[in-house]
Amino acid sequence: MTPMTKSYFHRGGDIPLSGSTIPEHFAGIVQRFPGHEAVVSLHQGRRLTYAELAEEVDTFACGLLGMGFGKGDRIGIWSTNNIEWLLIQMAAARIGALLVCINPAYRASELARALQHSEVQALFAIPAFRSSDYAAMLAELVPELKEADKNLACKGFPFLRRVVLFDPTEPSETSSPQPGVTTWAEVLEAAADISTETLNEITTGLDRDETIGLLYTSGSLGFPKTAALSHHNLLNNACFTAMSMHFTEQDRLCVPVPFYHCFGMVLASLLCLTVGGCMVLPGEYFDALEVLKAIEDEKCTAVHGVPTMFIAELEHPRFREYDLSSLRTGIMAGAPCPPALVKRVIEEMSCSEILIGYGMTEASPLTHLTSREDPMQVRLETVGRNLPHQEVKIVDPHSRKTVPLGDAGEICFRGYHIAKGYYGDPEATKEAIDESGWLHSGDLGAMDEKGYVRVLGRQKEIIIRGGENISPWQIEQFLLTHPKVAEVAVFGVPHESLGEEIMAWIKLHAGVTATELEIREYCQGQISHFKIPKYIWFVKEFPLTVSGKMQKFRMRDIALKKMREGKTNR
Repeated sequence: MTPMTKSYFHRGGDIPLSGSTIPEHFAGIVQRFPGHEAVVSLHQGRRLTYAELAEEVDTFACGLLGMGFGKGDRIGIWSTNNIEWLLIQMAAARIGALLVCINPAYRASELARALQHSEVQALFAIPAFRSSDYAAMLAELVPELKEADKNLACKGFPFLRRVVLFDPTEPSETSSPQPGVTTWAEVLEAAADISTETLNEITTGLDRDETIGLLYTSGSLGFPKTAALSHHNLLNNACFTAMSMHFTEQDRLCVPVPFYHCFGMVLASLLCLTVGGCMVLPGEYFDALEVLKAIEDEKCTAVHGVPTMFIAELEHPRFREYDLSSLRTGIMAGAPCPPALVKRVIEEMSCSEILIGYGMTEASPLTHLTSREDPMQVRLETVGRNLPHQEVKIVDPHSRKTVPLGDAGEICFRGYHIAKGYYGDPEATKEAIDESGWLHSGDLGAMDEKGYVRVLGRQKEIIIRGGENISPWQIEQFLLTHPKVAEVAVFGVPHESLGEEIMAWIKLHAGVTATELEIREYCQGQISHFKIPKYIWFVKEFPLTVSGKMQKFRMRDIALKKMREGKTNR
């Protein structure tokens, strides 16, 4: 093989891409493993085998058809994790409808934008989530729900025809809080008018390249965009992720990540459903203690999570009470994964094959994954190589020319996994995906001669201080080597003469204390003087997305407000 001189790597594959649609592939898995457990929802007290899950999916798919929904329609889901979420996901795919995944943390104005932008025609929602009263917000946004006609004609949302409220503890409840709201039971009743033959005929007519999901990006840098993804995108990404993890029908995956996000929807639910594995839902949303208990009780062999989730599990006061010896693998992704944290997961959680993943919603989502065969240093310091049948290159952010191996630049992807674009936003699509089909990630990274990539942080998060370009990621990685530091976020705040100054928010390990001076002295002589944070704030928590990603733009806003008020720390 000719040595690479530029930062480009294409990884072929001995196994070809699947040409099936999601329901076609799922039908084959059901036929192979009808009696295997498909899903265990501990907070609902429910267990379904693959045969039982397939039966409920088909009934619900017929219910959607019976209510007049079909191929190309947009089905919104505004809910935490539960079996009903999976039924809606798979039923929508069965009939060719587009699943619109809506963040459970959205408030009324954010929901309104999502409904309008994605042109949602049917919205499925739970009554409430934490302090959010979904039913009340919907009543405010859609006053037509107070009327008796369940076939809505909404002035504010001209595409919206149905709102279905369901309680995961009692999904068959027949009462409705408002006359215009449809119940779960009414959807199931509508299935009686649709035959199995009709359903199968519709599924047979679907094409692998048709859009099947509208997934919102994480929103870690601002308001999310909507990636349009196909059967081909999502199914193959799930399949090759499972293959890279050595994940089979014998595995049981603990799923604390939210389904509305691509990590949960693709790398958890679809991952399991493409190979016959079992997904275990410890709760409707992340709770560290519930995760630990689920791993022990259900003998989970894998667990997923973003770094903040793993930290919460390891730092939980009752961590040592639980037997996690059944664990083998899992994916840590969604944010930079500190090597010290990865070591702790391997050693303290008995998860010897934990893998580091990297990607983005627009890439279905996984582009890179470490391997259990990789040397430990590679597993700790890189995000591995791209999955089979994917291309990756590193380019100069300004000229867009491929940079030499080892040089830093913007990470770009091309292949089967790239989204068609952003729904209803051709300008944003053109900006993100160039004329040659390369998706520009906005992340900075460097590639070695074997194709392994190190991620160096977000291009938009680069701090420009006195003309110096400073990577927050590099400072964060150094600060995390301090024995008292559990989590850290570094970002820039405005400065009159330097342009920006460096701020660090630090969360300490439980039961320890530290001072700003102690942190600065730790930095002296170890990192360049201009990289030492000017402002150091000790915090108990960070603003996060529901999927666990830090929102630095919110941290910056909070910091500036506090600083204007004359406060020097939180």
